[in-house]
Amino acid sequence: MGRTSRKKRSTLANRAIVASAALILGGGGLVAVNVYASAGEGSSGAPPERSWNAGRQMSTIDCPDAGIALPDVPDRARPEVDRELAAMDTQITDAYRQFADRREQIARDPNLAENAVLGPLKNKRAASLDRIGIAIERNAVERPQNLDGLAPCSLRADDGDGSGQGGEQGGEQGGDPGGAQNPGEEADQGQDGGQDEGADQGGGDQGGGDDQGQQGNGPDASDFVDIQSVQPNVDRPRNRRGASRGTFSTDCGRNENGKFNPDNVIAAPGVSNGAHHMHDYIGNQATDAFSSDDDLAGGETTCRNQGDRSTYYWPVLRLQNGQDENDVDADGGGKDQNTGEIQTPSQVTLKFVGSPAGKVTAMPRFLRIITGDAKAFTNGDANANASWSCTGFENRQLKDKYPICPEGSQVVRSFAFQSCWDGRNTDSANHRTHVAFAQDDGRCPNGFRAIPQLVQRIVYDVPPGPGFAVDSFPEQLHKPVTDHGDFINVFDDRLMKKVVSCVNGGRKCR
Repeated sequence: MGRTSRKKRSTLANRAIVASAALILGGGGLVAVNVYASAGEGSSGAPPERSWNAGRQMSTIDCPDAGIALPDVPDRARPEVDRELAAMDTQITDAYRQFADRREQIARDPNLAENAVLGPLKNKRAASLDRIGIAIERNAVERPQNLDGLAPCSLRADDGDGSGQGGEQGGEQGGDPGGAQNPGEEADQGQDGGQDEGADQGGGDQGGGDDQGQQGNGPDASDFVDIQSVQPNVDRPRNRRGASRGTFSTDCGRNENGKFNPDNVIAAPGVSNGAHHMHDYIGNQATDAFSSDDDLAGGETTCRNQGDRSTYYWPVLRLQNGQDENDVDADGGGKDQNTGEIQTPSQVTLKFVGSPAGKVTAMPRFLRIITGDAKAFTNGDANANASWSCTGFENRQLKDKYPICPEGSQVVRSFAFQSCWDGRNTDSANHRTHVAFAQDDGRCPNGFRAIPQLVQRIVYDVPPGPGFAVDSFPEQLHKPVTDHGDFINVFDDRLMKKVVSCVNGGRKCR
């Protein structure tokens, strides 16, 4: 999907309710920011204060994540199960649109939320879950227990702390053993320090004006923090004797080609708009929802080393400036509450690093890894792996806040992917349990072996202040904790051997 000139303001912005907040920057300046409660809200003439309060009471739809609850799915059932899981995401998106359109009515009549939104959503989810159970049973495997318990959803408030906790369902989502972020990982992973900084930066008077500030269904002013107020919090793991200290870097550009789509070939293969948000792609140019391994093997690549045809993708970052992209009326864009001007990174670094505890082994070709959780706002942060900072301040990492960078500093988002592999599978039913993070001592869990760890660093030259957000599922409100990255290894065997040799041999290679 290419870029477009910006000639008109979004119709979503014309219907948004605005809340103004003052954010004090480290340099002592005072900057006003307008944060929209929710895109697509109806305009019935109610005062802004009333609509804002209703939005704060019930901000989003919180549903159990069925994908996490299904760690074991027979291979032959996976295509059908993946399609149903993707359909359930679409059901939530459709319900979120209804909820947003009827927000003021629901504030006056809370029963309407259950009768007109949550009840029908529960019935649709129950039907999908039943089809999932049938697909698994059809392959001579016992039907998963308690599928019916995953059908109900609830309305929850955005508590403004960006933690991804709270809500009726949020605390019930269990993480898998390979999904949680390990605090002993590579320094590019953020720790939790400084997450509560800036709690006094929100507030401010309610305001209006379609031409001011941010547009869309989030983020909230409290989702931003001045990076200069955060204490250094990166704890580098200590290398042990025999550590693999080398690195291998691959240059695949910055998506100068403008390759975007809202698919997710890992989590929702064969489903158009499976992500409900737009992704940047670098590397393999054949990647979409319908790409097979053979398609990827034969695809062109933006990587300078043609032996690397891997796929690297992540949610786009947009300026919330009221300007339209050409996806304003498209799936993954405006139709899924993702609006604003897509930003091309100023720099992308892809580096494979070693293990502090020993040597690494080659990744299998077509290994798929998802790091982070696109639904962490409602799931909780068990699988979250977002890391935000600013150039010049990268010893200070934020997990669930966006950084406000000082003048001359750029926004940095980074991902340190799982570095342990189960030695057998290139994917798993929930796309997590075949890989894991290293333990606190740097060693892989029992049954896993160390592989070269992908560390991604993406830099953006955006105006200072809280005027940006990543794309997300609509109900995730563009929270920073929902940031995530995806990788499919399509190195040829010769180049992967070089990667392993460089990493284990302590060399810096390209």
